[in-house]
Amino acid sequence: MPASAPHRQSLSWLLLTLLLLLVRPAWAAQVVDAASVTTRPLTLTAYVSVLEDPSRSLTLADVQSSAQQALFKANQPPGSALAMGFTRSAFWLKLQLSNPGDAPLQRLLVVENPRISHVQMNIPQADGSVRTINTGSDVPQSSKVYPNRNFVFPLNLPAHSEQVLYLRVESSIGLLVPLQLWPVKAFHAYERDDYTGKAWYFGIAVAMILFNLMLLFALRDPIYLLYVVFVSCTAGALAIKNGLAPDWSIFGEPLNSNVVYYSGVSMALAALLLFARRMMQFERILPRLDRVLRGMILAYLLSPVAYALALPYFSRAGILLNFATAVILLIGAGVAAFKRQRSAFFFLAAFALLMLGGAMTSLRAMGIVPTNLFTVDGLQLGSAMEMIVLAFALADRFNVMRREKARVQEELIRTQQQLVDNLRSSEHELELRVAERTDELRELNNQLEAMSLTDALTGIANRRRFDQLLEQEWDHARRSGEALALAIIDVDWFKRYNDHYGHPAGDACLRDIARTLAATVNRSTDLVARYGGEEFVLLAPMTDLAGVRGMANKLLQAVEALALPHELSPLGRVSVSIGVVAAVPSSECSAEMLVQQADAALYEAKKQGRNQVEG
Repeated sequence: MPASAPHRQSLSWLLLTLLLLLVRPAWAAQVVDAASVTTRPLTLTAYVSVLEDPSRSLTLADVQSSAQQALFKANQPPGSALAMGFTRSAFWLKLQLSNPGDAPLQRLLVVENPRISHVQMNIPQADGSVRTINTGSDVPQSSKVYPNRNFVFPLNLPAHSEQVLYLRVESSIGLLVPLQLWPVKAFHAYERDDYTGKAWYFGIAVAMILFNLMLLFALRDPIYLLYVVFVSCTAGALAIKNGLAPDWSIFGEPLNSNVVYYSGVSMALAALLLFARRMMQFERILPRLDRVLRGMILAYLLSPVAYALALPYFSRAGILLNFATAVILLIGAGVAAFKRQRSAFFFLAAFALLMLGGAMTSLRAMGIVPTNLFTVDGLQLGSAMEMIVLAFALADRFNVMRREKARVQEELIRTQQQLVDNLRSSEHELELRVAERTDELRELNNQLEAMSLTDALTGIANRRRFDQLLEQEWDHARRSGEALALAIIDVDWFKRYNDHYGHPAGDACLRDIARTLAATVNRSTDLVARYGGEEFVLLAPMTDLAGVRGMANKLLQAVEALALPHELSPLGRVSVSIGVVAAVPSSECSAEMLVQQADAALYEAKKQGRNQVEG
């Protein structure tokens, strides 16, 4: 019996060895021949072994221990990326590289997801040490060892060598790890194409923003502002998503870039909902759905606070809210399209393009569709097409409004023509009435013309009348070779006057000054007009600089003689500052320059203490 103990021990070791040989394929991964990666990148998903670290406490020494090595899992599902989902665990990726050739190799290991919170790369060195690189989206960009929007790690592989790399990843949002091995030259070419594509997208976004800003200022329609906010937030969120945005901080304190990214997406979707409500008139055609959308808008506006407090927990809720938003918007747009709402067709097309682009990017990440321009940048392409289609929707909306206006005008003209025809067919009495009506209309037009050239508050000429006369007198002065003088008069400390005495008193003050200025100017060829706010102008043809100075001093004295009290003025009364200029029109001097010079002289008068004439 004792003699059989060694035999049993040997048998036990043999069984243990066989068991390890059977278990080994579950955690052993293939060795990557780096020399075979010469012109195209190699996706490393199938070559890595993965170890989950739920406690996020394992160190490199821990994972290199035999106990942890046995827990690494190889044979990952095929695809362009490792999809870990929403998890608080850290993951260790083990990758074995070899260089069987006679020459050293340089390769680039690329983690093509800028949104991973923490990335730690451990690279063995020639002297036996390990170089540890800590970077990630929650770490300042200065931590990157290679300047790129993704995480790029240069590798040097000596001839006839093998290296084992350990990559630790952890994220506060969904964890997706696209891992590739690149030849250096091929990656540089890819970088150029990649940044060129991004530049095209953001160029389109900037063009859409600037164009619609111009429309906003021209048409004063808030829908263009909502579009600009939507495009700006979308472009900003995609810039963060693609790793193109700088580090964020408030009062010197760094911000979590994933919090900023999720907040940017929320602001973009809030703007999109506001834009869709107004464009498709949900408040009128779908009031119940509109109330739901308003609740969603409020949730989006409050979501940055939730993300800042607990992003890992609220990020999932944010994705569910985004999905619900997409479904509800599609339902609303579909109903609006069924009701023949023109804008809804554009919105459905734009949203379909965005979802198609996003689907292509997702399918590429799952390895279902190949990697190309349309799948890598599918979301950006979809977003760009969405921006353009929505811009077309705004243009169509403008054209519809213009056609409606033209239709109303045509109907009005047709109605007027019918009235004229009826009047022509009537008797002499009706003809007299038409003549009387025509005279009344002519008089009304004259009154309207006079009103359009008169300032409603002061009763003197307004800015429009001044602009007309300036152009006429400038042409006349150019032909005659005579000087044209201009004075710009500004009421000193008028804002203080308004704030202290109230707007009704301020209006009365402006009326008194306007009457005084008009009464002081004697020549019929001269014009006193209200230029805007508390500014007035004097246009004096056939007057040189000395002449306009004299006229300006008279105006200064006339206002002084009014003795209007002003407790907040250093003088204790209302005063004016005047800038004057006179010029003979030439190729070097334009009417606009005349106004600019007078304005500069006015600025100098105010700078010198106000209540004076400069120029």
